[in-house]
Amino acid sequence: MKIGITGGIGSGKTFICKLFKAMAVPVYNADEEAKKLMNSDIRIKERLIAEFGAETYPDGKLDRAFLAQRIFSERAKLELVNGIIHPIVIQEAKEWAEQQKSRYTLKEAALLFESGSYKDLDYTILVTAPLHIRVKRVMERDGVTEEQVMERINTQLTDEEKLKLADFVIINDGTTPLLPQVWNLHQKFLK
Repeated sequence: MKIGITGGIGSGKTFICKLFKAMAVPVYNADEEAKKLMNSDIRIKERLIAEFGAETYPDGKLDRAFLAQRIFSERAKLELVNGIIHPIVIQEAKEWAEQQKSRYTLKEAALLFESGSYKDLDYTILVTAPLHIRVKRVMERDGVTEEQVMERINTQLTDEEKLKLADFVIINDGTTPLLPQVWNLHQKFLK
């Protein structure tokens, strides 16, 4: 069984995935894999250079700041980059899941719904947290301003939109206990 886990930036989905990993559940982190593929996959590199110029890969390595500057302020360019990267990451994730021997796998992806990759999964989990908590977490984690965090948040679907597509929800508000929520889902998926 293939299960997707998503949540807006700062929701704590990576932490939740660590809890699942502690229960021996294999987790594919699509965002991390996308970062690796952006430096290793020649198809991605060639298309990004064609769209944004050679300075996208100044020393053969992706200049993430350069690319982010070009795409986060213009939705069409962000969608273009996602259209280049998502199909390759989605295929890699499928191949990875097929190689796993466990009863179920998790695919962690910030843009699970936006990319459409949730359609290939059996179930989806949405990790939610209040906006002010998410903003604070990202500011502390990434050393960025509130404005920069909100820019990123505004490129993603809202939790309300994601709730319509999610099969299960984990509340990560700093008050609601996480372990029982994760354990209950784990038991459900093992059946």
